[in-house]
Amino acid sequence: MMQTLIDRVERLDTRVLEGRVTALNGLLVEAQGPKSGLCLGAHASIETGSGVAQCEVVGFRGETALMMPFGALEGVRPGARVVLQPEPARIRPCQEWLGRVVDSFGRPLDGGSAMDEGANAYPLKGNAPSAHGRARLGDRMDMGVRALNVFAPMRRGQRLGVFAGSGVGKSVLMSMLAQACDADVIVIGLIGERGREAREFVEDVLGPEARTRSVVITETSDAPALARRQAAHLTLAVSEYFRDQGKSVLCLMDSVTRFAFAQREIGLAAGEPPTTRGFTPSVFAELPRLLERAGPGLQRQDGGPQGSITGLFTVLVDGDDHNEPIADAVRGILDGHVVMSRAIAERGRYPAIDVLKSISRSAPEVYDAAERPLVAEARKVLASYADMEELIRLGAYTQGSNPEVDRAIVLNEPMEAFLGQRKDESTDIPTTFAALNEILGEGGGVV
Repeated sequence: MMQTLIDRVERLDTRVLEGRVTALNGLLVEAQGPKSGLCLGAHASIETGSGVAQCEVVGFRGETALMMPFGALEGVRPGARVVLQPEPARIRPCQEWLGRVVDSFGRPLDGGSAMDEGANAYPLKGNAPSAHGRARLGDRMDMGVRALNVFAPMRRGQRLGVFAGSGVGKSVLMSMLAQACDADVIVIGLIGERGREAREFVEDVLGPEARTRSVVITETSDAPALARRQAAHLTLAVSEYFRDQGKSVLCLMDSVTRFAFAQREIGLAAGEPPTTRGFTPSVFAELPRLLERAGPGLQRQDGGPQGSITGLFTVLVDGDDHNEPIADAVRGILDGHVVMSRAIAERGRYPAIDVLKSISRSAPEVYDAAERPLVAEARKVLASYADMEELIRLGAYTQGSNPEVDRAIVLNEPMEAFLGQRKDESTDIPTTFAALNEILGEGGGVV
């Protein structure tokens, strides 16, 4: 421990790089100073009448740096002293972070003691491992949710998107996964959540048992755009630390859409032109940079446990339009998608997963010889009922017209009960497929 402190002291840069505020326009602070300190992404501290305002350089206008704040700017005046921190922002997580709730700077929000620091520093905006150097996807992960285990199975290191409109049950699904999945560590990023919901999620939805193996990073909707964006990057940085310890990490982020909104706000303030539905080009550049950080780590050569980050990222679709720009971009980056339907939620089945529109790109390699025909038969039954649902509901379908539809009608109620699940209920993979086999057997199908 002492040697680590000595090494850190020896690496300290004793120079102090200073600049001065030259203008303040809306969300932007303009400053001038030494060019070695005014680099894109550098953090800075501006002296105000009552303290210090933390900012980040987001662009340039000539030789003037454009900075945005992480907090309030009250008290900033022309000529105010700016202390520059040209080194990239870093974080030092450790095992003692488990069970804690922190903000985008890694500062405690749960009323506990100051956060301990680990020996290794992780950049907030880290890079994904080399595509050819990282390990392959791991074994199958038990999610504890029947609909996912059957129709959207996941392997360790896979990335899946959860697409839904507001109020359809994304947060409840996240809590079910946090409580039931067989991951070693859970890192949860609540990006742009309502202030009321952040504490409720930690204390009520997450629960004390799941919290002991979790780290929660949160910035609420009233936080500045920089803080919301940094919370998303911190979520991945903390996940990377535990992955490098050989842990199986489940990274839950709610939501990627609010991260994109924050990046759009930053880009527009810095002078980027709005393109697709008002989103700036930097939004579509930042999305893969963030999401590609999840996945397996570099292939280990020492024979130690291979860590991985299994990512579940929620996407808040605009007006229930699943083809809007952010949803479309994220769907192209991730390894599968889970669609949550408002119509299913309105008829009282939770989680409201539309299994016919959900897909996992690892599914062909996940199912064994006995499971594959069961899944195919279940999809066929659900699709047959969905195709004729309106006619059945109106009473226009005549029993006996189509044997497949007749069977789908018989199996609809037990299948709906199978797909529904209480938030405190968990079902492992063998039990799930045994129950599915029993249902399909009752209908005269696969046994």
